[in-house]
Amino acid sequence: MSQIPTEREVMFQLVDTARAMRTFVDQCARQHGMTRAQWGVLLRLERHEGMTQAEMADVLEITPISLVRLVDRLCELRLVERRPHASDRRANRLHLTAKGRSMLECMAPLGRELAGQVLAGFGETEVRQLLQRLLRIKDNIRAAAENAAARRTDVGGRNAG
Repeated sequence: MSQIPTEREVMFQLVDTARAMRTFVDQCARQHGMTRAQWGVLLRLERHEGMTQAEMADVLEITPISLVRLVDRLCELRLVERRPHASDRRANRLHLTAKGRSMLECMAPLGRELAGQVLAGFGETEVRQLLQRLLRIKDNIRAAAENAAARRTDVGGRNAG
């Protein structure tokens, strides 16, 4: 039996770990009447209040129509509100409501609990190192995606001089 290349195993484990994490967080969030996606929107708005829906869709890496449905639901729950964009009548800015901030406060202990469970056995230094490495991987992925997109554009003749 041949040994699996380490790089390939790392790739497999990253994908599998991300899937397991999404599933676990979704299960835990549901116990609090939320979905992982809803919680993610609230957390991002807490960090960047007033994002447009287009900016939020980009950050979450979901289609704008998927985000519209998600934001519609958060507005129905009165956790988020849309406000008109000052200079673009077609756009809305997203803001947390008082109820949305309260929901985040209620979810904070769950977030700490999840982090404790997922990172059990890791020391603070290890967690910092893991974060740095994950961010480096993310930067590598973005650079590779940009390079691939540029090559596709060049091959398609649109950017060919």
